[in-house]
Amino acid sequence: MSLNSILAYVVLLAAAFYVVVDATDPNQLQDFCIATSDPKVFVNGFFCKNPMEAKPEDFFFSGLDVAGDTVNKVGSNVTTVSVVEFPGLNTLGISLARIDYAPHGGLNPPHTHPRATEVLTVLEGTLYVGFVTSNLPNGENKFFPKVLNKGDVFIFPQGLIHFQFNIGKYPAVALSSLSSQNPGVITIANAVFGASPPISVDVLSKAFQLDEKIVKLLQSKFHMST
Repeated sequence: MSLNSILAYVVLLAAAFYVVVDATDPNQLQDFCIATSDPKVFVNGFFCKNPMEAKPEDFFFSGLDVAGDTVNKVGSNVTTVSVVEFPGLNTLGISLARIDYAPHGGLNPPHTHPRATEVLTVLEGTLYVGFVTSNLPNGENKFFPKVLNKGDVFIFPQGLIHFQFNIGKYPAVALSSLSSQNPGVITIANAVFGASPPISVDVLSKAFQLDEKIVKLLQSKFHMST
């Protein structure tokens, strides 16, 4: 291999490495960076509180022992602990959530986290979980399902559609750890059928191969839903 070829390879490798690194939460340049805000300025993240003004309370969050209300359409409740709820997470690249599931079918519907990989730990109950790959070379999307019991751990790779479903007779609880201070969430059904303004019925009926009346019915169920 010629010197020019070696140099070209090194440049391409460095560029690829930069893209991978740049796609994650930024590494902190100090011990911590308690999030603070200024309504007049917008940044990609949050400004830092003066470290000399930091307090123990900035590194403390309470409330994950409290069960969420699962009396709703899907039978689940997610208590998020991201940088928005817990400013001490700023620049640390982590967040978490408590997820409660009603018995006999409590569902955390298919969704994605565009900025984070998720590690799910079951604390109580039995969950049927799974994720779907992005489009493979053969045009298919592979599904990875698993039944989890108390103490089991499962990973949902960043950006992939996934769900959890309580197949047990009793309430279930799981703890979710995410690799971003602000992982984001896109709930598929809500995003597609509940977007505002609505996505064209023509687009959705063709994309999902559904009659227009069914698309309109689905939009009526999800539009402005909470």
